[in-house]
Amino acid sequence: MTATPVAATLPLEVALIERLAAGLPRSPLQRNARHESDAELLQLPGSNALIALTIDGIVEEIDRGLYTDPYLVGWMTVTASASDLAAVGAAPLGILVSTVLPLDLEAENLARLRQGIGDASAASELPVLGGDTNTGGRLQTAACAVGFMPDGAPLGRRGCAPGDRLFASGPLGIGAAFAILQLGAGGPGAAPPHYQPRARLREGQLLRGVASAGMDTSDGALVTLDELMRLNGVGVRLERRVEDLLEPQALRIARSASLPPWMMLAGPHGEFELLFTVPPDRCAELMARARSLGWDPIDLGLVVAGPGLTLAPGDGGRLDTRRARDLFVETGGDVERYLSELSRLAGGVTASRIR
Repeated sequence: MTATPVAATLPLEVALIERLAAGLPRSPLQRNARHESDAELLQLPGSNALIALTIDGIVEEIDRGLYTDPYLVGWMTVTASASDLAAVGAAPLGILVSTVLPLDLEAENLARLRQGIGDASAASELPVLGGDTNTGGRLQTAACAVGFMPDGAPLGRRGCAPGDRLFASGPLGIGAAFAILQLGAGGPGAAPPHYQPRARLREGQLLRGVASAGMDTSDGALVTLDELMRLNGVGVRLERRVEDLLEPQALRIARSASLPPWMMLAGPHGEFELLFTVPPDRCAELMARARSLGWDPIDLGLVVAGPGLTLAPGDGGRLDTRRARDLFVETGGDVERYLSELSRLAGGVTASRIR
């Protein structure tokens, strides 16, 4: 039985994908519908095994000035796609890289781009299999990552139910903190924090067979939660204060700006952790598996029957995640205006310039 969406109105990004993809042919071997998983899942003919495929471009991050260091561009070219493999629990096989290189790109910047791709490839165990190189007026990159599941049992975005526990693979908020400062909301001398996320590939593989649903936080935790709630027709109640869930630098930046900590979950960029749900009778197994990796998942709260996100006592009440996920696009990427509009979702806290 298909879950009923929380709201009839689609988020802007989802609606755009639907407009583009409607009517395009799909493979009879594909085992996921649109929006149901972070990677596309194809069954190998005559086998239960699945191939996971995903592609991500680093274009708007460069255009908006979010990624200015060629090393970070290279690192994220691999990591963005690797994180999608992690979110479906696939073992990494390799990656194809496409680049558009300006003819006047300095040799040092080309070397840094190559080093970022190489380092992320090694960290993600995704050897570069090949790709495509073009010249153009500005730097652009993209990568297609390939993964494998021999047992054909992926982790998807659908499957959670009221009573499941919600977990994060690690502390949240560093992606938003980085973006807020990098995109110009900082005052003089406000340097962005170090940002170099790692794809949670080992953790994702561990979650298969234990977690009921999962997704990565590439666009921020609130966007991820909104999509999981939308697809499963459920809500979420956080049981821990947001300040206890944030990476310490993200919390420091929120406090320096007099911003409520929950705004570090909103975006306009994510930290590439995993959010996932686990049935209550599988939580002990999750923790036992996690100990084998030296990993400590963070218990965020409870999946509930009613729609929407409810913050923990002391952080406020219900939060309109649907509105929050569209705000950055609606404000034209103006981070000061975005923060101002975002603050109105939970009582009108005034967003101040970060000091």
